[in-house]
Amino acid sequence: MQVDPSIFKAYDIRGIYGQNLFEATAEAVGKAFVKILGAKTVVVGRDARISSPVLYPALVKGLTGVGANVINLGMVSTDMYYYACATKGLPGIMVTASHNPKEYNGFKMVKQIPYLLSGDEGIQDIRRMIENDDFPPPAAQPGTVEDWDVMDGFIQKILSLADVSKFKALTILADTANGMVGPSLTELFKHIPQVKLIPMYFEPDGNFPNHGGDPLQEENRREVMERISRKEGQLGFLFDPDGDRFFCIDDNGRFVSGDFLTAILAEYFLQRHPGAAIVYDIRASHAVPDRVKAAGGKPLYNKVGHAFIKKRMMDENAVFGGEVTGHYYFRDFFFCDSGVAPLMFILDLLAQTPKTLAQMIDELSAVYYISGEINTKGVDVKVVMRTLEDKYRAQAKEILKVDGLSMEFDGWHFNVRGSNTEPLVRLNLEATTQAVMAAKRDEVLSIIRA
Repeated sequence: MQVDPSIFKAYDIRGIYGQNLFEATAEAVGKAFVKILGAKTVVVGRDARISSPVLYPALVKGLTGVGANVINLGMVSTDMYYYACATKGLPGIMVTASHNPKEYNGFKMVKQIPYLLSGDEGIQDIRRMIENDDFPPPAAQPGTVEDWDVMDGFIQKILSLADVSKFKALTILADTANGMVGPSLTELFKHIPQVKLIPMYFEPDGNFPNHGGDPLQEENRREVMERISRKEGQLGFLFDPDGDRFFCIDDNGRFVSGDFLTAILAEYFLQRHPGAAIVYDIRASHAVPDRVKAAGGKPLYNKVGHAFIKKRMMDENAVFGGEVTGHYYFRDFFFCDSGVAPLMFILDLLAQTPKTLAQMIDELSAVYYISGEINTKGVDVKVVMRTLEDKYRAQAKEILKVDGLSMEFDGWHFNVRGSNTEPLVRLNLEATTQAVMAAKRDEVLSIIRA
């Protein structure tokens, strides 16, 4: 069967429906998945995307056609899907394209929680099977489909993460971008009456009629920031459409970077679990390892991406992991990322300290000056890396190639890497002063974009 090899990514399968992703692709993925894992039963969920209602039955047809049984979750968030796979101890496939625009769709595949199929392990095998029509024979007796409403169990799991009776009386705005998190937040906050929830775009709608799904894009978070600045609430929480990422707006209406939130949550977890390991991605601010060491923890940098972070956390028994892109991972949530779990931990942290989130951010931003992730399209990743290494090698204190190119200097450092999901080069840079950060950011960008 002919298939576009570009849809087989580092962490998932993803493409544009009707262009390089079709019902036939979904059916073939199902058949290949069963062969790779020898799966007898597979958990399957889907998000609210407009193509999910047609890709989903095609996927189920592929799975059941070669004899696998299906546990059908229906429309769920990705963290609900992870909960289902973990609770049943089963592999799974989620029909989703995360935060990508509405024309995209794809598949996130669990081998066994917390291990996912990745480009290194499983996804390229699926590609080869599809290209070679190397599928199991049709089953004499097709698999069965059993429905499971997972909401109540998921909510109880989330509520078990913290003592909600101690949460402070707060008003929070939550923007779920017409994705899959609105329904679960509605249920969750029935159990937290002292926290007033102001919902924004809670109705799942695959057309994403209000704004795009990626809160890292400023236009997608501007409304929450403005409303918090007008004191309509003390905090703003944002989620991507499939619900595996979390973002925060502090009391002053400022976007909280993933680096700083990782550092803050790391300290919180080290109070609960002294000496524990914390995994963070190689792009992060030095705020993360500095705060982890100061709190007596063990900081472990890692390659970017949920498939890689989860494996490292499991191997190290790490209590918490964070990425600058808003993915947060928790030992108490099966080593998986969740959008809703970090909300619980932030509210629990605020219940234990007189400080506001804004005060915590002020402390960090007075020491660490970060560029945020800056993307550049249309450049050759390998050429960029080689040019930057040649330019800065002599003055670098340390050079790492864990994921892309990381270089450390007196007073500043950067990471440059090619995106695993889009045709982009990504720069993250940090310095000990605002002036140095701005100057070095512009200097490195001029080389990338030359």
